[in-house]
Amino acid sequence: MSARQLDEKSYHEFRTFLEQQCGIVLGENKQYLVKSRLAPLMVKFEIASLGELVSKTLSPVERQLRAAVIDAMTTNETLWFRDDYPFKLLKSRLLPDFANRKTPVKIWSAASSSGQEPYSIAMSVLEYQQANPGAFPRGVQVIGTDISTTMLEHCKYGHYDSLALARGLSAERKRQFFEQGDNGMLRVKQNVKSMVNFRPLNLLNSYSLMGRFDIVFCRNVLIYFAPEIKAQIISQIHGVLNNEGYLFLGASESLSGINQDFDMLRCNPGIVYQKN
Repeated sequence: MSARQLDEKSYHEFRTFLEQQCGIVLGENKQYLVKSRLAPLMVKFEIASLGELVSKTLSPVERQLRAAVIDAMTTNETLWFRDDYPFKLLKSRLLPDFANRKTPVKIWSAASSSGQEPYSIAMSVLEYQQANPGAFPRGVQVIGTDISTTMLEHCKYGHYDSLALARGLSAERKRQFFEQGDNGMLRVKQNVKSMVNFRPLNLLNSYSLMGRFDIVFCRNVLIYFAPEIKAQIISQIHGVLNNEGYLFLGASESLSGINQDFDMLRCNPGIVYQKN
């Protein structure tokens, strides 16, 4: 067997480990995904084979390797203003509900990956404020969370290369919200960064320290979890949403058969859920 192949036993053990640690469910034949995500770690940690890497990962004492493996398996590509409609709905329908609030408006971006979603939310808020001077007198707070500490550091740094900036970001937004950064990269401007706070969170754990929110983005996340884990996550999100708060899911995700505590609002375009 090649050094970069996994036998069935090792793959099954790794699938179980990943589900227990993160809730992510790998299919029966996703060895190729494990290989592509973990092969670079063989070099970094000087491990001869993928099987040995998985075996070491299963050991509780290998904390640094475990963290690197979870980072590699949970990091997903994303883009600015993904699917577009949630950000249009945010400005046209949701933000007006909170524009005159005497307390801060709080928005949570769950599984924020490399930061594009929470920063896109902040940019949308700033665009709304430009069109509606005086909106949000107590400000807007955006919280971005992710299980990957590596991704969170990238988010906080706020520097993006030309390839990342080409994915969903218009020239006007690039001009308005970015400035020259290090090594030819562009940096998110301070008025955007100051609105966003990043913190680590495993969605399988308690959300009790997160506080309460008016709007939650949990998009393209549920597709990775088993049905019972999906139900658990949505129940916990319901618990931290303020009354009549809003929830955005991914375009291919639904609460059908998962949770009945939200009303589905059909908009044009797109769907948003409201806590009932």
